[in-house]
Amino acid sequence: MLLLGCIKEVSDYELVISLPNGLSGFVPVTQISDAYSKMLSKEVAQGELLEDLNSLSEMYSPGTLVRCIVTSVEKSADGRRSIKLSIDPKKVNKGLNALALASGMLLSGFVASVEDHGYLIDIGVSGTHAFLPRQKAQNYIKAVKKGPDLKIGQNLNCVIVEVKNEGRVVRLSIDRSEVAASIATEQQNWTLSNLLPGLVVKAQVRKVAPFGIKVRFLSTFTGIVDFMHMDPEKSMNYSPDQVVRACILSVHPTSKVVRLTLRQAFLHPGGSPNQLSSGRMGAVVEESTVKAFYKQFGAIFELDDGTLAFARLKHLSKTRKSFKPGAFKTGCKHKCRIIDYSLMDEMCIVSLKYQIIEAPILQYQDIHTGDVVQGKVFALKPIGMQVKVTDGIKGLVPSMHLADVILKQPEKKYSIGDEVKCRVLECSPAGRRLILTLKKSLVQSKLPVLCNYEDAKPGLITHGVVVCAREFGCIVKFYNDVKGLVPKNELSSEPISCPDKVFQEGQVVKVMVLKCEPQQERLLLSFRLSSKPALEGKKECTPEKNQEVKYQIGEMVDVKVLKKKDNGLEVSILEDEGNVIAWIPTVHLSDFVSTCKLLWHCLQEGDVLPRVMCLSDKGERIILSRKAAVISALQEEQVVRNFSEIQPGMVLTGYVKNVMPFGVFVEFPFGVTGLAPKVSMSDKFVTDTKDHFVVGQTVIAKVMSIDEEKQRVLLSLKVSECSSGDSAAESFALLNQYFKEIKEIRNLLRRKGEPSMASSLCELVPGKELQLVMQNVTEDGSAQFGGSCVTGLTVTATRYHLGDKNIVPGEQTKALVLHVDALSSKVYVSLREELLKQKSKQVCSQRTPSTLPSCST
Repeated sequence: MLLLGCIKEVSDYELVISLPNGLSGFVPVTQISDAYSKMLSKEVAQGELLEDLNSLSEMYSPGTLVRCIVTSVEKSADGRRSIKLSIDPKKVNKGLNALALASGMLLSGFVASVEDHGYLIDIGVSGTHAFLPRQKAQNYIKAVKKGPDLKIGQNLNCVIVEVKNEGRVVRLSIDRSEVAASIATEQQNWTLSNLLPGLVVKAQVRKVAPFGIKVRFLSTFTGIVDFMHMDPEKSMNYSPDQVVRACILSVHPTSKVVRLTLRQAFLHPGGSPNQLSSGRMGAVVEESTVKAFYKQFGAIFELDDGTLAFARLKHLSKTRKSFKPGAFKTGCKHKCRIIDYSLMDEMCIVSLKYQIIEAPILQYQDIHTGDVVQGKVFALKPIGMQVKVTDGIKGLVPSMHLADVILKQPEKKYSIGDEVKCRVLECSPAGRRLILTLKKSLVQSKLPVLCNYEDAKPGLITHGVVVCAREFGCIVKFYNDVKGLVPKNELSSEPISCPDKVFQEGQVVKVMVLKCEPQQERLLLSFRLSSKPALEGKKECTPEKNQEVKYQIGEMVDVKVLKKKDNGLEVSILEDEGNVIAWIPTVHLSDFVSTCKLLWHCLQEGDVLPRVMCLSDKGERIILSRKAAVISALQEEQVVRNFSEIQPGMVLTGYVKNVMPFGVFVEFPFGVTGLAPKVSMSDKFVTDTKDHFVVGQTVIAKVMSIDEEKQRVLLSLKVSECSSGDSAAESFALLNQYFKEIKEIRNLLRRKGEPSMASSLCELVPGKELQLVMQNVTEDGSAQFGGSCVTGLTVTATRYHLGDKNIVPGEQTKALVLHVDALSSKVYVSLREELLKQKSKQVCSQRTPSTLPSCST
């Protein structure tokens, strides 16, 4: 039987399809198309992922209409029927042959291969090669936004544009406007043997009955439109001989009965039916109004928001005997609950059964990790036991979780139909996946449920299950696949030489969290519940205990300034409640040398610095860095972790470790160092190395050569060799970072509410115009100025920047700010007319900080 369906859900292995009359079917991943199945087989044979093989979720979306053929109808153990479908064009279009193909036909096609000028499309017709030119696919690709190209196995609505060589070659189009306008005609020579669902036709009403309409289409064919597929806005206002637009929903292979729909969403191929708001699923509607009652099928209701809903006969009352037809006259009101939504009928499916309205669980979304649920044993399998929670929800209890101990013969403890109380280990509504446990220690546990790494706070005590015991310790698993390590020294207060002899797989244990790194999904645990960890009490923490907490290089933390020292800042790490002491060298406060000194000057004890990176956790203390370029390199994995990873030609971000007369030593994250000889330090001739670089300066270096035997690395710091292809973008990014940090410094000064001098510095920016009074002229020809806006500051204009103006002490004049040195409280200005006339914005954009030496970031 051929049917038009709508994709309802997409998982890794199947498509869930909404079918007419509230039914659902399933398309296995092997029933998509020949080309896709071949790629799946190839991937399985090779044992590795294929680059060109896309998952079903990458190609299909809920709401997409597809043509299907029923391959089988299976009856499950609980009496429910499962409809298996295929969308393979060889099966769907099996009634077509090459001679039957004609221009204007609308067919299902699947991408078989991607070529230079277009795509080969599998339309399932033997002996026919179908080609889709790229220009006929561009509008569709832009609208769907699934990537720059169509994907092998992707389903398409194709219109035949041209037929050549008696149908052996056809040219197709998937242009959305052409597809939407397509309509089946008599000239296309459709027959009952090849008629396809999804075709839009012009139909003539022949007979109007209470349960539907009989129509004629394509001159000789007759079909039925049932009551659920009449246009709701027109209701029963159809009359004989009326011409309507209709879409074929299904074609029965033996009886040749054709069913159609008059609903607007289906009358333009390529469209999508309306969907129910996800928030409405499972909602209880206090008053729904009966619109129509059909004694053999059920009733149609209008809900409180005006949408239509259908209740099958068995859902109108608790039992057939308690059913009263008189209660369902037009206008009667009933309480109901939305239990499903039929995309193909554009209707909610509701139930009036009391037990369903009051049920706490109706769908997977109602179940949460850690919930305790009741269920019935449904089936016993080698991998575990299936438990039926509701009619539509089944869960799996893995073999390890059938009891507190591993059961060798679970059939002796459990029988089909037994009532069991389980706890939810994992629930994935999207994948309809539910994992349960029957371990009493977990089901009855009153301890917190650990279902994500973010909740694993130091000191938390909870229950878990041992999944691995080795010489290094135990791995313990919690809810939602959260795992943690109990190292050997935390297994017991007494030494344990062989953990696998003491702890068994599947054993429920009580553990305490020592440390968690959510981003890395790392969890450190302990079985020693009586001994409080160093993290738990501030009073017990001293700097000597800090090294019990280890930080990974590249880990980001927030810190609070404790003390300011001549060469850096002593800080506490806030993530560990301020108990871990670390150190930020002054040169690591910024990528820019002058900004480092400014930041050190502005920061005060108690200030909080966000997103500081761990640079080293060796030696006596943790070293941190705020260098944006170094942090970016680590986050983008543009680093080397040891000498063996270094290759000539690499461009790496590091910082100057030492400046020697013969060259510069550069250190990179993870401790790897290299030497830039004097000849490779700059594109200019270098006389004195100290004139070019300072210790701590951020640099970009290129690896020129390596000596594996002596473990030496030679570098180049020449801008011409170290810059990337887009040097302009690099420069603007550096300037942007520089001005961002200057703004941060101004905000620090402004926030402190310090004396007028500091507030004046905050307001002065390059390009700002000032009203100044000349005070005196120095021996070198420069002039000094004063004014209310620069109280306490030294304001200077060099002889060049006085221009042609001859001003005398006491005279007022306009000046433009060129540079502000916050450390020395000096401001440099210009009186030149050409600069004063320019906009401040232009002046600022032409300014390059003098604090950025070549090769420095």
